[in-house]
Amino acid sequence: MQLDHAFTVPAGLDDAWKLFQELDRVAPCMPGAVLDTLDDDSFTGRVKVKVGAVQMSYRGEGTVTRDAAARSMFLDLSGSETRGAGTASARVTATLSTAAAGTLVRVRTDLDITGRPAQFGRGIMTEVGDRIVQQFATRLEELLRDAGPRPSPASTTSAAQALRGGPAPEPEAIDLGAAALPVLLRKAAAPAAAALFAVVVIQLLRRRTRG
Repeated sequence: MQLDHAFTVPAGLDDAWKLFQELDRVAPCMPGAVLDTLDDDSFTGRVKVKVGAVQMSYRGEGTVTRDAAARSMFLDLSGSETRGAGTASARVTATLSTAAAGTLVRVRTDLDITGRPAQFGRGIMTEVGDRIVQQFATRLEELLRDAGPRPSPASTTSAAQALRGGPAPEPEAIDLGAAALPVLLRKAAAPAAAALFAVVVIQLLRRRTRG
């Protein structure tokens, strides 16, 4: 399925583009995900999600390519459940452009997923994705606000080398069920209102008949 999202970060285009090159700084902003290793443009990581009381952990790998002239990044991701048969793969395209409030980031995801999360249809997945992306954007804003002076190339290299030394702590699961609940309730609101209206009409007709 294809999912489209957008958000704005409070930074100029050049600064935002530079930040997005530093996967070891940006990856922790994604809810439910941790980056385990980073080797140039290849990386490995983990994602943990839950649907109700059921938790699922995915382990995967990815590569990133960039088009500096178009201010675009392309991520090819693949992973599988650590204790299950579910799989996930995605081609993510992120394009940055100048906006009045800073930099507009448009994200297009071509997603192929199997297993329990696949029970959500495209509409719900899109709105759940919006919520996740907005959490990601909020954390990016905090990163930009608290970052202070940009680290030197040497310190950035050191951070990447530290990732190679061992896996990061277990990520906190992102609750897809909780994210989907407001969407499901909203979708159910119209049928529920129609049913309530029908009950009221029936009661009025019964009263008139008795009268």
